[in-house]
Amino acid sequence: MTTDYFKRVESLNCWEHTINCEPLEGGITNRNFLVEHGNEKFFVRLGVDIPEHGVYRFNELAASRAAHKCGISPEVVYAETGAMVLRFINGKTLEPENLRNISTLKKVVPLLKTCHQQMPLYLPGSSLIFWVFQVIRGYVNTLKESKSRMIQKLSRFLEINHELEKTVGTIDLFYGHNDLLSGNFIEDNNRLWLVDWDYAGFNSPLFDLANLASNNEYAEGLERELLEMYFENEVSDDLWKRYFAMKCASLLRESMWSMVSEIYSTLDFDYVQYTAENLERFENTFAEFRNI
Repeated sequence: MTTDYFKRVESLNCWEHTINCEPLEGGITNRNFLVEHGNEKFFVRLGVDIPEHGVYRFNELAASRAAHKCGISPEVVYAETGAMVLRFINGKTLEPENLRNISTLKKVVPLLKTCHQQMPLYLPGSSLIFWVFQVIRGYVNTLKESKSRMIQKLSRFLEINHELEKTVGTIDLFYGHNDLLSGNFIEDNNRLWLVDWDYAGFNSPLFDLANLASNNEYAEGLERELLEMYFENEVSDDLWKRYFAMKCASLLRESMWSMVSEIYSTLDFDYVQYTAENLERFENTFAEFRNI
């Protein structure tokens, strides 16, 4: 199977010379490769549309190009159906502990503001919306139809989802990355790049902030610093509760993403364990939310 993917990368029409291709570890949605072509290096990702996750490659490509024009993501040098080639960033892929460092966080916040406020200026026409509560409703339907092993829990998840959505209330609409895992940040000569735009779309900035904090296990003090940096104001009780509701939704969505991936993904990854880890974190966070 790996040989087939190598052949797919080698067959791309952008190469003028023989290439050297190596698989990259760490992806849990796509198959990624490092390609050496002459004196240059490129990052190649192979991936098809994933309707059950709302991943559509036309949207990812448009977002990737817009992010490059904003100066926050590498250049897309070639794309065709099922494949995208980007300039390789020779930097350090961050770990969660890196994103818990306050000096790094001070670089992350301007990056997110650029994404939220400037990327729509470079998008070609309409774009997708990533409303996490609708994503969760869609996952419930998919899991029911697929006879998921978690089917007995879905009614409760829907009730919680409704409660969280009601708490978040009216939002300001910006353009979000919506998948702020540490592996999607690359540090290169004291600057940060944001990559992997599979789930990009219009959303509340609260989701990216909550997603960043939940994915990287921020303590409360750091969460409050994040919100103060982003909004340039003290954190009110109302903002804190709305943020916390979005944090719960982020963890529930990640858990249900994994439940769906258990059924549909062909990648060699332990989604059952990933589901368990995220569900435990969701339940603990939701219990905290109830006490706010």
